[in-house]
Amino acid sequence: MENSELLRGKLLREYQTIAAMVEIYCKAHKHDAKPMSACPECLEFLAYAHTKLDRCPYGQDKPSCKKCPVHCYKPQMKDKAREIMVFAGPKMLFPHPIMAIRHLLSARDLVPNKPPANQSNRHLRKLGENQ
Repeated sequence: MENSELLRGKLLREYQTIAAMVEIYCKAHKHDAKPMSACPECLEFLAYAHTKLDRCPYGQDKPSCKKCPVHCYKPQMKDKAREIMVFAGPKMLFPHPIMAIRHLLSARDLVPNKPPANQSNRHLRKLGENQ
């Protein structure tokens, strides 16, 4: 599971959770009988998820994607994320119990109506680089 240098806080935890789910999904579906680190389909999805987390307009106040009013995933990738989460979600409890419980609890948080302007992780990082 790759850690990100760009993400931190809640966004990093979210990325680590999706990476753990992708790992469970990939191992169970034996993508070309390779380890996940060599599975191009799963690595492509993880890179996409990483980019979308980095650019989430809610930033550190990011709600659960399932409840989010801003749908930033392309339809094909959204379907892939749903497929991975439906498969791996119930299986997360044994290998990653704290991560699984934290993910379930975050889905209960209230969702703000409109994201604040310029709060994405990417935008804040770019502001910090320019100063």
